[in-house]
Amino acid sequence: MSPSAAFPRPIDSANTPRFAGPATFFRLPMVDDPAAVDIAIVGVPWDGGTTNRAGARHGPRQVRDQSTLIRLVNGATGVCPYDLCRIADLGDAPVNPIDLTLSMDRITGFFARLQDGGARPLSVGGDHLMSLPILRALVGGGPPVGMVQFDAHSDTLDTYFDGLRYTHGTPFRRAIEEGLLDPQRIVQVGIRGSIFRADDRDWPAQQGVRLITMDEVETLGPAGTLDTIRAVVGDGPTYLSFDIDAIDPTFAPGTGTPEIAGLTPREALRLLRGLRGLNLIGADLPEVSPPFDPSGNTALLGANLLFELLCLMAESVGGPPAARADQT
Repeated sequence: MSPSAAFPRPIDSANTPRFAGPATFFRLPMVDDPAAVDIAIVGVPWDGGTTNRAGARHGPRQVRDQSTLIRLVNGATGVCPYDLCRIADLGDAPVNPIDLTLSMDRITGFFARLQDGGARPLSVGGDHLMSLPILRALVGGGPPVGMVQFDAHSDTLDTYFDGLRYTHGTPFRRAIEEGLLDPQRIVQVGIRGSIFRADDRDWPAQQGVRLITMDEVETLGPAGTLDTIRAVVGDGPTYLSFDIDAIDPTFAPGTGTPEIAGLTPREALRLLRGLRGLNLIGADLPEVSPPFDPSGNTALLGANLLFELLCLMAESVGGPPAARADQT
């Protein structure tokens, strides 16, 4: 695959001011047809699974706005994702803010259409329950996939509030139970904070999930953490989920369930850039909640993390520049 005039490009901010025109992800064109793109960037403006501090439904809109500050090329890796594959903003998944089940079905249907069109999704939420209907669309009926999850919380609890099975604290337990995720190929990075019960983390460990607490991240260091991630997920199909609360709330206060002593932005960037070469079927960035950060800095950080995810996915889809040169 080689770059061509058919590859969508962001609006050039050197010619058109960032504050002008519609706000789309990275100033890319808005496209309806998933067959027209290789990577579909999508908003999921829904927080129906939130158990306390709602507001993540507003995340996609503010991340779109802040993403106008992102330029074309990754200054650290040299990757220009728009040269590697066709990328556009595919709008928002349809949701119902007062009906959780209906919203999940609509989200699954929307992402199934992307899947049928050949587009790999890169999604912005929205609370973390959104990952479950996305995985249902991407994996349902097929073999389970691996996952790299950056998060303060494991999100593998069973129920809340007298047996409620679907919240932002349960998506990956349900995904394992439904055969969407292979627990032997799940690695969760940055887990920390208080828990409800002493045995809250026993269930994922019993399934084979590799949980790397924030304390262990510090012990392993970036290189050791990356080695562990790669050893767990290997080269098989993998989903990548980066909950913004993996970042310390000093830098990302705009989230529903903040936990102190998290990753710094610099640490997060280094870890993400160390994941080049993974076989990514999709990725998401949930839990940006603008009402808890009027400054917009959490969404700005989210937009930068989203760009790193986009670069990883673009290399996964289109191949690194050297590989593409061999194909032309």
